[in-house]
Amino acid sequence: MSQFAPLFIGVPGHAKALTREVAGNKAAQLWRMSHLGLPVPPAFVLPATLCAAVNAGEEEAMHALEQGLSKGIAKLEALSGRGFGDPRAPLLVSVRSGAAQSMPGMLDTILDVGLNERSLRGLIGLTGNPRLAWDSFRRLLQMYAEVVLEQPKTRFETALAEMLRTENATSEAELDSEALERLALRFQSLAGEVPEEPMRQLHEAARAVYRSWESERAREYRRLNQLEGLIGTAVTVQVMVFGNAGQKSGAGVAFSRNPATGAKEFYADYLSNAQGEDVVAGRRPTGGAGALAAQLPEVARELEAGAHRLEAEFRDVQDIEFTVERGKLYFLQTRSAKRTPRAALRILVDFVAEGLLTPKEALARAETIDLALAQVTRFADTQPPVATAIPAAPGVASGCAAFTTERAKAFAAAGEPVILVRHDTATEDVGGFAVASGILTATGGRTAHAAVVARQLGRVCLVGCAALRILPDGAELGGRRFAEGDWLSLDGETGGITLGKRDIISEMPAEEMAALATWRAGQ
Repeated sequence: MSQFAPLFIGVPGHAKALTREVAGNKAAQLWRMSHLGLPVPPAFVLPATLCAAVNAGEEEAMHALEQGLSKGIAKLEALSGRGFGDPRAPLLVSVRSGAAQSMPGMLDTILDVGLNERSLRGLIGLTGNPRLAWDSFRRLLQMYAEVVLEQPKTRFETALAEMLRTENATSEAELDSEALERLALRFQSLAGEVPEEPMRQLHEAARAVYRSWESERAREYRRLNQLEGLIGTAVTVQVMVFGNAGQKSGAGVAFSRNPATGAKEFYADYLSNAQGEDVVAGRRPTGGAGALAAQLPEVARELEAGAHRLEAEFRDVQDIEFTVERGKLYFLQTRSAKRTPRAALRILVDFVAEGLLTPKEALARAETIDLALAQVTRFADTQPPVATAIPAAPGVASGCAAFTTERAKAFAAAGEPVILVRHDTATEDVGGFAVASGILTATGGRTAHAAVVARQLGRVCLVGCAALRILPDGAELGGRRFAEGDWLSLDGETGGITLGKRDIISEMPAEEMAALATWRAGQ
């Protein structure tokens, strides 16, 4: 049973290093961050070796799952001084995925596990913050229903939209505790059979995260990225920290360098009084590093210093997820940043100049870059934009508008370049990203999972276009209508959007190509 035993992070007496093949990349990097002295909430990990066996319902694996969860929760209770499901001092946990290779947004997560009607009251008493408690409860109900019970998202999105209209609010961040209580009770009526018993919640959540390995989007991502050899996902169960605990709390994603251009600059998106899923799902507009620095300057300095330390430790650009709870920073994830091919070249040149890599090491990394996608592109003419958006991945693209992944694939199969146009992009759209030349969304931020995947694929990506409206019979951009099949052009440098087809000029980045030639000549 040792191959199935839980592994621990930030728990005294458990100092053995975790490997990404067994614990998943997410947990292995959490362990390394913890041992670097960065603030990481304690956690335990159910190994990837359990994934296939649990999904097949094998008796030994199901017993190991139950025993691992019981042993792990007992350790977290002892360490935190809280009880899982306790009515006075409740321990809540997140249940997260993590394969040996990062698959951003492709696998499932459930937050706030352990909340029920009794522990909800305990959380209010413990924190003195009823808004936090009701907000966390409605999040658990929605995530559990969607991930474990496989219910459609639309019923919860509709209920939220109705509440926002009733309260004259633009987002859930503006709802007070009384409105969130009503929303949570509405979600409870929609969610179905969400167990009251915390250990049953945890068991079903862990099984669902393992099951997400077999989802269509996860399979498609592995196919596109030649990851079919992976054995499965691990499951990380971690003490919850609350970015939705008030104005000195929040969540965000940071990069040690710009993943779109490769520039040596700290790059972050941050949402005050929010949980991490709000940021990576791209549902709300985010503020940048400046917004965090203005609100919490000490936290911003600590985060940037941590990002640079991790980059030096791993000798690669880092993509970091973090949460701030009542002014205290926690690192929840670090991984090698997905970047555009153009950024990848720029980063290699800078790393050699800074002494982080040797020319030989940089050349080995350059072998993985598709140089055809690293070209610098620009439009042959100049046109005033009809609307603007936030650039999430650079370059320019011109193609036929498609409003669904299915239509994008159909246009691409007919030999047409495609611009995938969505209100917001979900990771289920990965098949559409793969065939599109560019992506345009009405909402979302630069660090949402969809933008991360677009950068990795080398696609032009503009997000957060307030002037874009998706209609039942087409779409509207800055008051001008267009239909599927009409041409759109995106400028990932300026954020400008124009209607119609435009010619594109492409050239290789001169400085980076000269550096590659010099390195090769020196071998």
